[in-house]
Amino acid sequence: MSSTVHSYLRFLQHHGKVRYMALPRDPNETSYLLPPDSKDWEGQSAPDFVYGQKDLVVEGVQWPRKAPCDLDTLPLSRFDSALCSAWRQRMELGLFRYCLGELQTQTLPGAVGFVAQLNVERGVQRRQPQHIKSMSQAFDPEQFNFNKIRPGEVLFRLHREPDLPNALQQEDILVVINVSPLEWGHVLLVPEPARGLPQRLLPSALQAGVEAVLLSLHPGFRVGFNSLGGLASVNHLHLHGYYLGHRLPVEGAPSEPLDPRGHLHLIRALPAPGFLFYISGPGPDLEAFISRVCWATDYLTDHEIAHNLFVTRGAPPGNTLPSSVLTGVRVILWARKSSFGMKEESRRMEPSTCKTSESEEEYVEEEESEEECTKEEATVPSSPPQQAFSKAGYAAFENKSPLSIIATKIPKKITAPDDLEVGRRKRRRKRR
Repeated sequence: MSSTVHSYLRFLQHHGKVRYMALPRDPNETSYLLPPDSKDWEGQSAPDFVYGQKDLVVEGVQWPRKAPCDLDTLPLSRFDSALCSAWRQRMELGLFRYCLGELQTQTLPGAVGFVAQLNVERGVQRRQPQHIKSMSQAFDPEQFNFNKIRPGEVLFRLHREPDLPNALQQEDILVVINVSPLEWGHVLLVPEPARGLPQRLLPSALQAGVEAVLLSLHPGFRVGFNSLGGLASVNHLHLHGYYLGHRLPVEGAPSEPLDPRGHLHLIRALPAPGFLFYISGPGPDLEAFISRVCWATDYLTDHEIAHNLFVTRGAPPGNTLPSSVLTGVRVILWARKSSFGMKEESRRMEPSTCKTSESEEEYVEEEESEEECTKEEATVPSSPPQQAFSKAGYAAFENKSPLSIIATKIPKKITAPDDLEVGRRKRRRKRR
């Protein structure tokens, strides 16, 4: 075993995290750990993580008074235990590109509350992003895809019991480690990899992401989706899931309704205005909820508008606050200026107000006030939306055609990653 892995094990022991490596006590309980001999990995199929209505937790998941928090300070669900034990074992076995230690994290001063992290190894070790030409780019089996990963990288397969109401057509959703993790427990949700689906959001994939958030007892387990041209580095359908022990402003940012029934809202308070969809939990409305979100992402994709989507526990829409209780699930959708080609990004600025820096210099720069960052980097419209929402537009949205909503609410000015770098250079010159 390498010295790096030995150092990682000492880190785990120091922080009391090795206990999750224990084998299941019940001999009938499914084990999500790999067998000791790597020769047995090749022919072993991924175990099923079977869940039903009782496993989806809606009430009682809240942030403790003293945040941030990690997995040692909160109760774990069956899903959390399965994911964390299997994820940590893969880290011990050296299946990641680097060992993820305790990341330096800070909340920037200011009204928004940006969360910034330093992850140098990701910037050095991650796989080079693919060359993306357009939003409609077809899947290319010759490029890297999730059919080419090592058998040990698959943790388990999400399998939904038939007791869940209005469940969309069941697909195999593989839960796979991200070998270049952004955060603790960073996994990918990959629907039926053998189908070779391009990176375009599908209803069944989004439902798996929403249900994964509800399967976790940790308030900081989130799921995200990046479109082509919107930070996606692999053109093979996948969502990201990870733990972040910090509140994010998107959980309770105030919003305004865009339709009479409250199906669609607009968040203005964040640096990047976004569309907000909210559901209180699984039930008969879930399928319609998923359908509305995917019709919005379909519209953006069809019109070559890159986008990011974020799924988190959060407060109902309205005049809420960052400290609001987490009563349901928020899905926030951001339109962004497309960025095509093969580009290395040294710093990722997500509209969810969480930044990942991959160098010490850039992490130190984050200490400047968020107001200065926001002034030059935020994707804020230069003027309020020009058109009010109309009854005709709402009827179109109900008929799964959100054109009149999306088109009139997309910010007139959308910032691209290259624009962010220009803003950073300007601030460096000011400080000199």
